[in-house]
Amino acid sequence: MKKFDKDKVLLGIAGPALALAVAFVLTTLVLLVSGLDPIEPYSLMIQEAEYPDIQVLILNQTGTYYLAALAVAIGFRMNLFNIGVDGQYRLAAMIAAVVGASVELPGPLHILLIVLVAVLVGAFWAGVAGFLKTTRGVSEVVSTIMLNAIATSLIAWLILPANLGEQLPGSNDLTTGEIAESGWMTGLAVEGGNIYGFTFVAFALGVVYWFVLNRTRFGFDLRATGASESAAQASGVDAKKMVLTAMLISGGIAGLTGLPLLLGQTHTYSLAFPAGVGFTGITIALLGRNNPLGLFFAALLISFLEKASASLDQYGYPKEITTIMKGLIVIAVVVSYELVRQYGLRRQQQKVGEELAAQARKNKEDVAA
Repeated sequence: MKKFDKDKVLLGIAGPALALAVAFVLTTLVLLVSGLDPIEPYSLMIQEAEYPDIQVLILNQTGTYYLAALAVAIGFRMNLFNIGVDGQYRLAAMIAAVVGASVELPGPLHILLIVLVAVLVGAFWAGVAGFLKTTRGVSEVVSTIMLNAIATSLIAWLILPANLGEQLPGSNDLTTGEIAESGWMTGLAVEGGNIYGFTFVAFALGVVYWFVLNRTRFGFDLRATGASESAAQASGVDAKKMVLTAMLISGGIAGLTGLPLLLGQTHTYSLAFPAGVGFTGITIALLGRNNPLGLFFAALLISFLEKASASLDQYGYPKEITTIMKGLIVIAVVVSYELVRQYGLRRQQQKVGEELAAQARKNKEDVAA
């Protein structure tokens, strides 16, 4: 590996490491200011994560977050900020649940239909933002935020019993009806419970993401357009087409985010379906630097913080410590990456200076000879 490449790898590691260190220190200071033990909560979370059932919960949550982070990362690689992953995933999960509950097909076909519907709905919802950006110049940040709000209201209307929903007997919760067993995805039974089958699909998509971005012409065009739209256009790449395509792919993967839970546990969409997953995906994409392996470890970390902190209140510690730490991680990521970026620029400038000086010395020696 060339020395420059080594420096690049080290800088890539330095950003997340610095962010986590800063977040850890700041969270410890918050605990100290609150008059609480600054170390015990961490040891309690580690002890909690030793239980097999908690480990299964962490792994399943990691799969869900990994899909959300992949959807965000694809946008980031194109210099697009898809904040609408949360709306795309929830709307896709609901429509997929409605379709899944309304038909009965042989197992593989039933699951495939649900997956296909989820991808198409997610891609369509993200495609609206992509279309507005490429045809009217509307910022995807603004449009995806508005589409999140629209998706929330649309889901609330569609799930009414008068439309596509059902009300559970003796409960105020509304659902889309249960998917037949042929539409369930078998998971892996382990000591602590059941690892969702779609969790493994999520991790496999990380490999596909890496291959497409780094080993295909499409991936090169996508990265080139994200780096410089004008330069990409000059080299023959249709930048607007790439923007729309990236948004469609990002939305399609976002549509898959709810499937680990839908196919592996609930088998229906209800008002209790988790919200905010898309925003957590943004945190993970930032921390993992859009690298599939980095995204995995970032998703694993966030899942660990959430699931292992659930019992902290039993020991007198607010479980909101996790929320504080996640917020601090986001702030620390932004600050640390900027520091690392500036350091990297200085290192490159220093190297260029050293190479020019060496070349000048060599030229002087050649002239003298």
